[in-house]
Amino acid sequence: MTTPHGFGSAGSQVVSKRLALATGNPHKVQELAQILSSHWPQFDPQWVATMADYDLAEPVEDAVTFAGNALIKARALANVSGLPTIADDSGICVDVLGGAPGIFSARWCGHHGDSEANLHLLLNQLADVPAEHRGANFTCAAALVLPSGEEVVREGVVSGTLLTAPQGEGGFGYDPIFVPDGYQVTTAQLSAEEKNAISHRGKAFTALLPHLRRALQDL
Repeated sequence: MTTPHGFGSAGSQVVSKRLALATGNPHKVQELAQILSSHWPQFDPQWVATMADYDLAEPVEDAVTFAGNALIKARALANVSGLPTIADDSGICVDVLGGAPGIFSARWCGHHGDSEANLHLLLNQLADVPAEHRGANFTCAAALVLPSGEEVVREGVVSGTLLTAPQGEGGFGYDPIFVPDGYQVTTAQLSAEEKNAISHRGKAFTALLPHLRRALQDL
């Protein structure tokens, strides 16, 4: 296996890594490995380094678009790791809220990362909204930043409706209240394979995959 160049101070701990994923969310690491493996049998999850490998805190996401925030994260870890780096920013966009929570989905309750509080706040805000007006979509921007400075962003969207109470134990975030168009169950009730085949993140990273494969082949 080719050893990448340009490691940061933690390079001795990650010499087998070929790709960096800028996230502190273990669910995203798992989903990404599943998505890439389903389209690329040679992909090895052990190639992936994360922010934890470099003791890097998640940067402030102060862009006003999903693409902008994904690039902030990918650039931060690429600068430290010297590896091709991917990141995503995603969220749920509710029609009657004018597209909110949108980029604020992960901190809708007022602080970052409390998925249960975020979900229940959104449900409370929509409590009086009838079923025919509970349309929403999940949107994801996936970014790839290369050591050369090249940057690529691809987006994926899945539309659906929101329930009035959570259903299902799978997935994470707002999955338990989101029913994709054409389905009778939430994304939290789908298998990982079923969800990744239709999800916003699955679509975005699948579109990014040709660029990622080319980047890794160039190492």
